[in-house]
Amino acid sequence: MKIILPPFRLERYFAKHEFSAPYLLCSSDCESMALQDLLAFEPGAQEQFLGLRLGYTETPGNPALRQAIATLYEHVAADQVLVHAGAEEAIFNFMNVALQSCDHVVVHSPFYQSLGEVARSLGAQVTEWRGDPARAWELDLGVLEKSLTARTKVVVVNFPHNPTGFLPSPKFVSELSALSEHHGFVILSDEVYRGLELDPADRLPAMADVNPRAVSLGVMSKTYGLAGLRIGWTATRDRRLHRQLATFKDYTTLCNSAPSEFLATLALHHADAIAGRNLAIIRDNLDRLDAFFGSHKDRFGWYRPKAGSIAFPALLKGAVNTFCAGLIAETGVLLLPGTLYGKGYRAFRVGYGRRNLPDALARFEEYMTR
Repeated sequence: MKIILPPFRLERYFAKHEFSAPYLLCSSDCESMALQDLLAFEPGAQEQFLGLRLGYTETPGNPALRQAIATLYEHVAADQVLVHAGAEEAIFNFMNVALQSCDHVVVHSPFYQSLGEVARSLGAQVTEWRGDPARAWELDLGVLEKSLTARTKVVVVNFPHNPTGFLPSPKFVSELSALSEHHGFVILSDEVYRGLELDPADRLPAMADVNPRAVSLGVMSKTYGLAGLRIGWTATRDRRLHRQLATFKDYTTLCNSAPSEFLATLALHHADAIAGRNLAIIRDNLDRLDAFFGSHKDRFGWYRPKAGSIAFPALLKGAVNTFCAGLIAETGVLLLPGTLYGKGYRAFRVGYGRRNLPDALARFEEYMTR
């Protein structure tokens, strides 16, 4: 069956604006760094990098990189990690391996489009499991249970959540895992913002640690701000599923970039320092956003997220598409309208993981006062 995918609304929006808008206030990633700054973390790293051989790499990923990734988990070993070209390839490969046209998928929504559309393109039925905007986008496990059918093969979750910043409790995660065991569905857990909890005590266990059949999805782009490396991964203790994913990867990227794998390994050796730097930026920017939205309560609905680098404030008056279009046209400040996630989202995504937020917010404030 030929795979037919609709245009990726969010990515087409960024293709139009990301490299021309002067002020990005909706970026999903954290502050990046120069290559020389990353290499400076370890003595001799620059010499090793310059001496790197540019041949093929191992299909599962460099052993040193997989070992570094495994340290992010409690019960996942290096040979249970599969490195991909970013999270996007990992999502595409997982859906193609895990699903058939007769299957049913439940997706935590609003969702990054590929988490649902790839499944739809394969002929699977997709049901959205929507968070409640009146309760800070909280999910209800009772709603999930009512959505399950005999054909439900996969449930997709995203914690911390893009775009709302929702973070559930450990009890919620445990109960979700129990439902998986009882009903037999696989959990695909998008955890690309894990490590950006404002309070480390709020950090959830990785789903691959909690559930032996679950798949945890990670990437260098968000928490570490290294999107240009194009390195993502899946982690699962389900050896059969892991083998299937590795076999399918032979038809996509086959193997990863040797320079990217070297740099990702180096970064993960200093994961706490890099994430800590980004958390400092996030805390400072959230204080600024608290003040901004607090002074415009008649126009926006705002709550301070517990984790991640993005939030989804509501627009209380007017059409969100018109509002975002007017803002970029008059100020050069780019917000992402919630309609790009689907119908019915009268909100916009704001990103606060980058150092240039004060400049963008100042222009946003001028626009609001006018």
